Amino acid sequence: MTYVHISSSTDLPDLAALRPFRAVLVIEDSVDSQRQFEISKWLCESGCLYMMAWGNGCESWDDSVDLANLAAFEYAEIPDDEFVITTWHTDETLADVFGFCKHCAFHPSVDILNDLVLHLSPEACLRRLTECYMAA
Repeated sequence: MTYVHISSSTDLPDLAALRPFRAVLVIEDSVDSQRQFEISKWLCESGCLYMMAWGNGCESWDDSVDLANLAAFEYAEIPDDEFVITTWHTDETLADVFGFCKHCAFHPSVDILNDLVLHLSPEACLRRLTECYMAA
C-alpha cells in the first residue's frame, strides 16, 4: 500500500511506478469541481483502474472519474484494459472500504497489484490510515 497526501492546492505527484493500481480516495477536504476533475484526470492518466471514494461528497467522485476516463478516449469506446471501475461508499466505514479494496476490488481485464490510499485532507495522517488499511 502506498499513501499519498494531497490538499486542495498541492501539486499532484508522479504515480507511474504504481501503474496499474487501485485507489481509495479518503476525502476529508472540500475541493471545487475544477480541482476534482483535475485530480480525476490525473488518476486516470496515472494508471488507476479501480477507484473507491469514501468521505466528503464521495458520490460525486464516482461521476468525476467516470467522466475523466471517457474524456481520455474522446467519449468513444474505452479499451477493456483501460476502463476505470468506480465506486463510492457513503454509508460504510473506512475499514470496510479498505477491506473491499483488498478482497473484492478486482478488474476484469488487468491484474492489479498496487493499492494507493489517496488522502485529500488539510493534514496528513499516514499512521492512522496505514493502521486502518493493514487491519482490514
